[in-house]
Amino acid sequence: MTGAEAMVRMLQAYGVRHIFGLCGDTTLPLYDALHRLDHGIAHLLTRDERHAGYMADAYARVTGRPGVCEGPSGGGATYILPGVVEANESSIPILAINSDVSTGSRGRYPLTELDQVGLFRPATKWNASLDDAQRLPSMVRRAFREMTTGRPGAVHLALPFDTQKASVAPDEIWADTRHQTFPALRAGPDAASVEAAAEALLSAKRAVAICGGGVVVAGAMEALRQLSTMLDMPVATTVSGQGAIAETDPRAVGVVGSNGGVDSTRAVVEEADLVLFVACRAGSVTTERWRHPRTDVRVVHIDSDPAVIGANYKTEVAIAADARLALEAIAADIARRGTGGSNGGAARAKAAWDAKLAAFAPLATSGEAPIRPERVIATLQALLGDDAIVCADPGTPCPYFSAHYRWPSVGRHFITNRAHGALGFAMGAAMGAHIGRPGVKTVAVMGDGSFGMSVGELETAIRYRMPITFITLSNSVYGWIKAGQRSGFGARFHNVDFTRTDHAAVAAAFGLKSWRVEDPDDLDTVLREALEADGPTLVDVISQPLDEAAAPVSEWVA
Repeated sequence: MTGAEAMVRMLQAYGVRHIFGLCGDTTLPLYDALHRLDHGIAHLLTRDERHAGYMADAYARVTGRPGVCEGPSGGGATYILPGVVEANESSIPILAINSDVSTGSRGRYPLTELDQVGLFRPATKWNASLDDAQRLPSMVRRAFREMTTGRPGAVHLALPFDTQKASVAPDEIWADTRHQTFPALRAGPDAASVEAAAEALLSAKRAVAICGGGVVVAGAMEALRQLSTMLDMPVATTVSGQGAIAETDPRAVGVVGSNGGVDSTRAVVEEADLVLFVACRAGSVTTERWRHPRTDVRVVHIDSDPAVIGANYKTEVAIAADARLALEAIAADIARRGTGGSNGGAARAKAAWDAKLAAFAPLATSGEAPIRPERVIATLQALLGDDAIVCADPGTPCPYFSAHYRWPSVGRHFITNRAHGALGFAMGAAMGAHIGRPGVKTVAVMGDGSFGMSVGELETAIRYRMPITFITLSNSVYGWIKAGQRSGFGARFHNVDFTRTDHAAVAAAFGLKSWRVEDPDDLDTVLREALEADGPTLVDVISQPLDEAAAPVSEWVA
């Protein structure tokens, strides 16, 4: 068989069901193989390689299987890069394949020549060029092994044109099925470290857990709940960690940090005498630039990546292991001791939520125009089911959803790109999430800056009749940057405002049913109709600029 046929068969062997990508000259043999062979893989044509990467990312988050995206050489590789680096830094396994010029033409100035291995080296967990067709199957096996083991991440394969046409031995086509899902080959915790962690937690009087996205990746939610109950320990999350605990749980604090945290949630962290970091890197956003928690607090840190532990805080107990296995082991150790803790978790969490809701309520019912984002959040909370998925861009929508949308169930229901925070993520991510979990309602929320960076994919939503509701919070400004100029640079506003676009009219031109909402009293009726429609819809909400709002952001970049 040819190299292109071998690639299709290898993906089939790994249980790949969907590929997101965009055609190009160097990809012709691969597309021909996808057309001719019976493989059961659906290829979804996107309008931009970047969004193919974002689709694969969200797809992986909701399915627990690696996402796959592809594109052509040259510009296709540079365009797909943002999706790859976001997934990698978010510990989400995606395989990006870029076809390439023939190996024999390298150095002879062929069109679209590019050092793909050099380009993707800092952006991936592992990458390679498939220069030898005979090694293609083993290299694909390594790609799936690298993606799904240890700390999951993104990988990239360059697929030269001549490799696609060369011969591959059929008996090399087999898969290690342990790497069809992630995390694979979980690492268990050291027994002595488990015992030390249990003793440290039992000695604390005001412990708090701060959980990152790895808790959801590892499926550690039940183990976390059990440990929290045993210790009566409050549980806070990062933005990416939402879904680690139901936010209606009596010990759930909600999001902490500079993006979505508020004074009352910060207080829970500040009063802690021990912090349990679980699958959390304790980065600048979660810790508000490493000020909360205090640097002198006792720390127990669990992470599958040993390089994370101790990078920012002096650590009393370090456990380099899978989050679920580590939490289960600690809970079992405490259960064997026949004791528990008393950290006042339920009372501390209730106080945090009560204070947050008291501040939120008048904004959520405000009749002001332009419409307050809090009013949008409250309306969606009332209309969406518990199983809905919301994809939010990192600009205006992210802090409001992180702070105020109270997720009633565990698992991946909220998706945002917190690793690098590039605008334009939510639209493509919502499409990947819908393909991965088609039986639930998916909503994409973005600012108008993000809309402008992703609008072409509305045609993709129409072509595949994806019943996604897109919501733009339209305020004609790069609000996050303007807020930083206001707070840290004397309100010297430079090149952050732009002309208002009629997003509803743009969406209608693509074929979506769309609405423009300026009166907050119309929100409920319009959003209800948009959410219940059987095809893609868009609601353009004329909203308050972020720099003028009561955004749950503790500080702007100064």
